[in-house]
Order: sequence, then C-alpha cells, then structure tokens
Amino acid sequence: MSNLDWWVMCLTFLVIISYGVYKSRGQRNVDSYFLDNKSMPWYLILFSIIGTQASAVTFLSAPGQAFTDGMRFVQYYFGLPIAMIVICIAFVPLFHKLKVYTAYQFLENRFDLKTRSLTAFLFLLQRGMSTGISIYAPAIIVSSILGWNIYWTNIFMGGFLIIYTVLGGTKAVAHTQKLQLFIIIAGMALAGYMVVHLLPEGVSFSDALHIAGKSGKLNVITTPTNVQDHSFWQDKYTLWSGLIGGFFLALSYFGTDQSQVGRYLTARSIRESRMGLLLNGLVKVPMQFLILLIGALLFAFYQFQPAPLSFNEMQLQKVEDPVISHQLHGLQSRFDSISGQKHAVTLTLVGQLHKGDKIQVASSREKLNDLQQKTDQLREQAKTLIKEADPAADTNDTNYIFLNFVIHYLPRGLIGLLFAIIFLAAWGSIAAALNSLSSTTVIDIYKRSIKPLASEAHYLKASRWMTLFWGVFCIIIAQFANKLGSLIEAVNVLGSLFYGTILGIFMIAFFMKSVKGAAAFWAAILTEAIIILIYNLDIVSFLWLNAIGCLLTMLFGYVFEWLLPKKSQVVIDN
Repeated sequence: MSNLDWWVMCLTFLVIISYGVYKSRGQRNVDSYFLDNKSMPWYLILFSIIGTQASAVTFLSAPGQAFTDGMRFVQYYFGLPIAMIVICIAFVPLFHKLKVYTAYQFLENRFDLKTRSLTAFLFLLQRGMSTGISIYAPAIIVSSILGWNIYWTNIFMGGFLIIYTVLGGTKAVAHTQKLQLFIIIAGMALAGYMVVHLLPEGVSFSDALHIAGKSGKLNVITTPTNVQDHSFWQDKYTLWSGLIGGFFLALSYFGTDQSQVGRYLTARSIRESRMGLLLNGLVKVPMQFLILLIGALLFAFYQFQPAPLSFNEMQLQKVEDPVISHQLHGLQSRFDSISGQKHAVTLTLVGQLHKGDKIQVASSREKLNDLQQKTDQLREQAKTLIKEADPAADTNDTNYIFLNFVIHYLPRGLIGLLFAIIFLAAWGSIAAALNSLSSTTVIDIYKRSIKPLASEAHYLKASRWMTLFWGVFCIIIAQFANKLGSLIEAVNVLGSLFYGTILGIFMIAFFMKSVKGAAAFWAAILTEAIIILIYNLDIVSFLWLNAIGCLLTMLFGYVFEWLLPKKSQVVIDN
C-alpha cells in the first residue's frame, strides 16, 4: 500500500475508536456495560444489528462467493423478513417484560437451571467458534499486505480487538457501528462503481451483467421441485432452503443468539426494538444482494483483465521447492495464454451483442465457457502443487478475490479506505460477539451458579475478565480457520449445527406449556447428537439442519414429557 493508503486507514481507525471510547465513558455496573441502561433509540438498534451481522467475513468473502458460485447465496436471507415479524410478536415483548440481561435467563423461569445452562453452553460454543473465524478475516488482509505469518497476525488482530471490547462494552459497540455502517456502505458502493468504471472502453454495465449472467453468476433464484431427488435436499442455496431453512436460522439467530438479542435488549422500549428489527428485515436482503453483485461483476471484470493463477498470491510466493516452483511457472504461462484468449473472445462477444448477432453471440459464449473450464482446471492443478509444497497452505481462493482486486486495481487512498472498512466491520461484529459471550458467561453461569451474591463492581470486573477469556479462545479458533474454505459459508454452517436445537428449546418454552424442564433438556441433548450425525453423513445441506433441529427438539420434548416418570420428573426439576 502507498503512504496515502496507510494515512487514510489509520485516520479512519483513530476517528472510530476515539468516538467509541468517548461514547462509552461512565460505565459503572453490569447494566451499563451490557445494556447501556436500556437507552438506545431504534436507529441505533438497527445500525447495531446490521453491524453485528455485517462482519469482515461479509465484505471479504461474499464477493468471492458470488465470483465462484454465483449469487444464489442471497436466497439464504429470504426467510429473514418473515423471522423478524415472528420475533417482534413473540420474543421481544417477553424479553422486555422479564427485564433480562440475556435470552437464557427466561429459560430458568420457564424450565430449570440445567436447561438454561445447557442452552447458554450451546450458544457459547458456537458463537465462540464463529467469532474465531471472524477474527481470521481481517488477519488475512494484514497478512497479505505485510507478508506476516497468519498465525501471529491472528494474535495481533485478536489482541487489539480484546482491548477495544474490554474498554468499551455495549455502548461503544453500538455507537461505533453507527459510523461504521455509513462508511461501509459508501466504501462498498465505491468499490462497485470502480469495477464497472475499470471495464474496457465500450463495455457497459449491461454488457458485464450479460457476461456474468451467461456464465451462471446471476443465478439469484434457483427452484428445484423434485423433493424425492437427493440433490433437492443437498443443494445448499435454493428458494426452498432459503425460505424454510433460512427462516428457522434467522429466527434462532435473532431470537435466541445473545449477540443479537443483546442488541435489541438495549432499546428504551418494545416499539424501538421492533422498529430496529423490522427495518433490518427490509434492509438486509437488498444489501446482501448488492454485495454479491460486486462479486458477479468482478467475474466479468476478470474476463477482460489479467487474473492471477491463485488469488492468494502470497501463498504462491511462499513456495520454496524449486521443482514445484518451476511447475507453477509453467502453469502460469499456460494460464496467461488462455486468459489472453478469453480477453479477445469476450471483447468479440461484446461487439456481437451490440450488433444483435445472436448466432455469433452463442458461438462466442461457447468458446468462452470452454476457456473458462481450462483456466479452472489450471487453478485446481496449482492448488494441488501448493498443497504439495505446504500441506498447511490456504488454497481456497474465495476469501482473496475481492482483496486481490482492491490491492491491484483501486486508486491510492481508496485502498486504505476499503481496508479500513473491512477492519471496522470486523471490529463491530467481533466486539458485539465478545460482549455477548461475556454477558452470557457472567449472567447465566458465573452470577447464577458460581458467585450469586457479589457486588455490581465485582460483576463488572468479572465481565471484563470474561471478555478477555473469550477473546483468547477466539484467537485459538482463528488459528484453524484457514482450513474451512469460504468464511461466510463456514460461519453459517457452524451456526446451523446448534441454532435449530436452541430454537427448539425456546419454541417449547413459548408454545408447549405442558412440557417441563427435564423433557426439554433431554430432547435438546438427543437432537444435537442427531444433527451432528446428519451433518457428518452429509444427508442434507446445512440450512435444513435449522428446521430439522427445531422440529426434532419439539417432537422429542413432547415424547419425553409423556415417557418420563412423574416422580423422576419432579426430582429432576427441583
């Protein structure tokens, strides 16, 4: 990066951090540290909810997801608006009425301590691991720019975020996310504009869309209909998995995940919470659509511009074996030759489009698809060689595609701004996650079961120590994130392993009044074991796990309530 980029990035950091620390002053107890004394207006709730979702993983990995697999990932969010309505009706009034710090306090009132503790543990496990993946995302940038070892970079980034979160609490997170969101939207809009602006002269936005669309990158909606076909259930992103599985996932994420519940519990009224949630349901889908569209446009862009054999160029430079290095150079030469042919064919295709020559357009498309298959094969060969040279190497290009474009094609100053944006997105979401991990540990475990009668000052101090603990845990998880492929997909897969079970416990609590604590507890244990088995056997795609987990928990809860001896039930519940 240039000196100007470093100045822009550092200045952006300084402004945001100073603002957050200034806004977070005056925290003297747990209520102010976790809930900001329930003083947040609806627009801050909205910014905080979106900011918590929109991590660095979103802005770093989502364009690459569209580049490699098309825009069908957006269907993952189709169930979200419906989930927002359900949460506003069923979840928000109850949480506000009970005046809880965490969603899991409600479960002890409804069931018993062990069910509350189990649900809190499942949340802590999945959110801790997901946050570790989120720490890895900005570490990729630092590692790529400075050539640092990724493991030390994870420690550096995680340590910085721990300090930021320990000092700030919920108030700092919410107020900084307000500024971050504006900067993020502006920065991503600029990046999208630059992709189109840097296309060759005579190539329009509609031409780029045509190229991306005919290459399968604008597959926004996919609607398989044969439910008896195994692929119907294994296809990760379809209209049905998005509407049904995505609904259950969003319902669990926003209704039971403390990283989100903690955002709208800070609202000064039920109405403010509802407005923030409903507007999030309206904003999130088009926002994600536009971010994915950048990835589809990047695919068209690289039909005209030289593309690297591996978008993770730092990994190529680390190959020291002379034999493998020579083989990679040979692949690069063949790759460059085919890329030149792609460039020529794509320009010809654009000219034919402008003339309306449908026969020639079809011929050029076929040639372009053949050339694309050849470049894909060469990339796979390169990945094999890189793995041979370094078995621990990260050969998944998805997380580096947008990063590569930013480094090589954007003007000075804008590079620093976009990197700052990705860092800020990381800080907002990770800080919110660390805050929720700390609050759940202190309120649901430490204060409830270990030290219930301490002072407010003691719990505030314990909250900061728990933030530190979870920060270290997440750094450890980040050291393994390079083995997980697409980060945005990995985060959602991980959540889907637990969210269905957690949601099922809450659905029993809300709507199955006859089911008691022992039945809900053992239903959750059995369901979680089954969900992990289904995932390992690869029976269905991960989005369906949310619906299956929820429904199985409710079913088993009903069955166990009927099967468990009443005498045994009383003993367990007490």
